[in-house]
Amino acid sequence: MAEPWLIAVLAVAGAVGIAPERQAQLEHMVVQDCGSCHGLTMKGGLGRPITPEALAGRDPQTLAAIILDGVPGTAMPPWRPLLTEAEALWIAEYLLKEKTE
Repeated sequence: MAEPWLIAVLAVAGAVGIAPERQAQLEHMVVQDCGSCHGLTMKGGLGRPITPEALAGRDPQTLAAIILDGVPGTAMPPWRPLLTEAEALWIAEYLLKEKTE
């Protein structure tokens, strides 16, 4: 598992470089892929709730590490083959934000 500080450094270096088109793909991935276990409203299902309220107090680097490496012994798979560390951090920060829609 990558060190949380390394994820933060790489994300700062690469997050600015995540193109708007890729951000849209990542948002779609959250709804479709994360939503398939965590529920389409992210309020839980097979997986735990991942709403901003449920994740309050969690740091984005730790969440990014969970996204990348999964949780052994649970249904949470590792997404490292499909995501960069910067993208995982972007998703973590996206999940932590209150939606204003």
